[in-house]
Amino acid sequence: MRQSGKIEIREVSLLGGFCFFLSALEYMVPKPLPFIRLGLANIPLLLALDILPFSAFMLLGALKIAGQALISGTLFSYVFLFSLGGTGVSAIFMYALRRGLGKDRMSLIGISAAGALASNGVQLVLAYFFVFGKSIIYAAAPILALGLVTGTLLGIAAEYFVRRSQWYSAANSGFANRGFDAPLKENIHVVSGEAVNRKDSAPAKFFRQFRERRENFCLETFGSGDLAVAGLAMAPALLLNPDTSTRVIQFLFFWALAWLSGRKNNPIITIPVMLGIVAFNLLVPYGEVLFTIGSFNITSGALWGGIRRAVTLEGLFMLSRCCVRRDLSLPGSFGELVGDSFRIFSRLSEEKQLFNRKNWARRLDELLVSLDNKSAEAAAGAEKNKGPEKTGLKPVPSRPSGWTHGQKTKGPRIILVAVLILAWLPLLPALLTI
Repeated sequence: MRQSGKIEIREVSLLGGFCFFLSALEYMVPKPLPFIRLGLANIPLLLALDILPFSAFMLLGALKIAGQALISGTLFSYVFLFSLGGTGVSAIFMYALRRGLGKDRMSLIGISAAGALASNGVQLVLAYFFVFGKSIIYAAAPILALGLVTGTLLGIAAEYFVRRSQWYSAANSGFANRGFDAPLKENIHVVSGEAVNRKDSAPAKFFRQFRERRENFCLETFGSGDLAVAGLAMAPALLLNPDTSTRVIQFLFFWALAWLSGRKNNPIITIPVMLGIVAFNLLVPYGEVLFTIGSFNITSGALWGGIRRAVTLEGLFMLSRCCVRRDLSLPGSFGELVGDSFRIFSRLSEEKQLFNRKNWARRLDELLVSLDNKSAEAAAGAEKNKGPEKTGLKPVPSRPSGWTHGQKTKGPRIILVAVLILAWLPLLPALLTI
């Protein structure tokens, strides 16, 4: 591989960690629909348009998709498919626009808006087939309008940053020495991608500690690989179930599993999302008329179809949340790249409270320079000493010290087998009638 290739990989992991950081911030924002995002994690893709060649740029897009799935716990859900389709198409579209039109004819603002529209267009098509059916036409205009607005605002932010960034200027001109190094302060720690640095009331502190104990138990007891395999084995039990009522039972079962694993399950968010899916499906009535509200008919087919789609979407989401953890090790070079990006994500998370409206561009620039310099030092030390352990640079943990990751523990797999059997039990009546 040519020497510049090593630099490109370093920049991919750096921007990938930035994607993870923005994905974690965006995950905290309530959404009217589960696949709708503000698109914050597209900013690193915009920054990479003039820095990375196409192969490295698409690798960054793959990192963004993987990071969003691992941070939000959507790997086994339709949301992952939406992210895959939306990010893939918008990344190719934005790269083609930048290379085809150039900087002078189209700014990052226009490219960002066009990429957002492309992403939302793909997601609307997927929503038609998997979630809402024909009723998605009623949400198309607001979703596209929201994408246009957020894409434009993110493009403005990216354009503002690249015109002031030393890191971007150096990277865009051949990766010269950055020249300064910003200190990274150890002021907060990260648990499951959420910053914890607040004073809680006594009840809130009790419930938070109770949730952390459940999560810690799961980390210590089950390996992340075992959980991922169990999740893959349970997902078909929901998708293949022909009976809507027992799908509801499976959804509640997966919600309970997510709660037991220490993952946050906020019914204030989940229930309105499910009601929204059902309401959209009612807009296209079919089947027997159950009752009438004014001139609008509520039909059995639309109601049960909406419930079926809602519990399937949220059930897969809950299953992903309990079975997909950030410490999941993916195989191969891509898995190593994901791990490097998570280490950078952890360092960026430590700095979250230092950002404000006045200094965000300068502080982000300093952090990117600092992290890039440290990555370069680590790479040089590993090359010289034939091992990263001799570089003197400590890896950044993705969880607080004292937390175990369950990577080396086999755990009582009999529990996972029992859970797997329980997940498939609702299909038993249907299987017996075959």
